[in-house]
Amino acid sequence: MRELLERMREPASSLKVHQHIISLLQKPNPVVLEIGCNDGTDTRRFLRLCPKAQLYCFEPDPRAAARFKKNMDLYLEKVKLFEIAISDRNGRTDFHPSNGDGNAKEWDLSGSIRRPKNHLVEYDWVRFDHPISVETRRLDDWCSEANLNTIDFIWMDVQGAESDVIAGGRQTLSKTRFIYTEYSDRELYEGQLSLQAILELLPSFEVANQYPRAVEGDVLLRNRDF
Repeated sequence: MRELLERMREPASSLKVHQHIISLLQKPNPVVLEIGCNDGTDTRRFLRLCPKAQLYCFEPDPRAAARFKKNMDLYLEKVKLFEIAISDRNGRTDFHPSNGDGNAKEWDLSGSIRRPKNHLVEYDWVRFDHPISVETRRLDDWCSEANLNTIDFIWMDVQGAESDVIAGGRQTLSKTRFIYTEYSDRELYEGQLSLQAILELLPSFEVANQYPRAVEGDVLLRNRDF
């Protein structure tokens, strides 16, 4: 079980991935949105590699958000945390928090605003608790209010809700240089997009690099308009 957990965490926490992304941005103070920041593991890596980055982090799971604040105590002046889900509408929706069996009782990395589907079979050690109500915001509306005109990089880890982020953020994404996102072609969550479907919704983006993983995939996308 421990080895499986480490394999699942490894792509998102790989220092080489973060170093590669920072090298592509080629600026000392990039604007970075981390949509699904969990406990701040990736946030800390970005700040270590790029201390002047302007980081805006989003996390709807109250357990993960609490750990984020604790883990990021020394960095809180450098990042902004928003305890909301980025979606296709402003309001509220059900969030399906995850837990696990055995050594993974505190497993909160699989929670989503999308209902689990094949995830229930392929990761049968992960269980989903009763849904909770969380606040949602459209990415376009949030960026407009934050006066962010251009985004250098979006780190998107939304567990099957990629279409929701895209639907509510088309203007913002058209002004975003790079996106790094998870994807699965096996619909782990209801309505989850395949990589091909994501690319069809983002016609100005192309695959810049892929990082293979044991079960799912991670992909770095580059906006050709930049």
